[in-house]
Amino acid sequence: MPHYICVACGIQYAESAEPPPECPVCTDERQYVPDAGQQWTTLHRLQTDHTNAIRPQRELTGIGTEPKFAIGQRALLVPFGDSNLLWDCITLLDDDTAAEIERRGGLAAIAISHPHYYSTMVEWATRFDCPVHLHADDRRWAVREDPALQFWSGETKTLGHGLTLIRGGGHFAGGTMLHWAQGDGALLSGDIVQVIPDRRHVGFMYSYPNLIPLPESSVSAIVEAMEPFRFEPIYGAWWDAIVPRDGTDVVRRSAERYARALRGELPPGA
Repeated sequence: MPHYICVACGIQYAESAEPPPECPVCTDERQYVPDAGQQWTTLHRLQTDHTNAIRPQRELTGIGTEPKFAIGQRALLVPFGDSNLLWDCITLLDDDTAAEIERRGGLAAIAISHPHYYSTMVEWATRFDCPVHLHADDRRWAVREDPALQFWSGETKTLGHGLTLIRGGGHFAGGTMLHWAQGDGALLSGDIVQVIPDRRHVGFMYSYPNLIPLPESSVSAIVEAMEPFRFEPIYGAWWDAIVPRDGTDVVRRSAERYARALRGELPPGA
């Protein structure tokens, strides 16, 4: 039986003879069901008309699907000892992609920021024989169970080789960021902290497509979770969505601006 994949969000479900009646990830108010209705595909079908681009993202390597599929995020390969950690995940996995990753040292682990990027994580874990680190607060969104899924709890998880998972919450209860201690440090934020066109700031939202803001307390909690860590670049979830420098100050400054906006303290003349 096939493992059906939601076309709108890219998440793969447990095997079934027929597609699920709905995708709970998309019926949740943080996502949406397109006007055309719920549609399904499979990994095999996706492999016939999509491919993955692999290209540099500053010091890291990005992997993203062309043409765009589902939400459209790109994943990142992060050095992890003699191998790599895959940060966030994309739905398409094919032989060419796997071969390119193996050429770069393979995967020793996968870590994902939040359920919108769970995609075909079990396929990736199976192909590379590695664990997937997910926060336990988001366990109910893991709609295809597998022993490779390792749920961690608490506020941080040290992975080794300078990598630490940080629970920021906000967008999802278990919303996770990855700190890379290499050099002056880097933050891989998914969209728990969203890299926006104005690279002097970042954004925070409960739902990005539906424009539902977070309360000030949630944004403060995200900033507090990052307080022990220093970082220069911030890597967001999309191609070239990178704050190049001063990441720690950018997050603090953006949180202060967000709080002022919620309080109605807009600039003069706005």
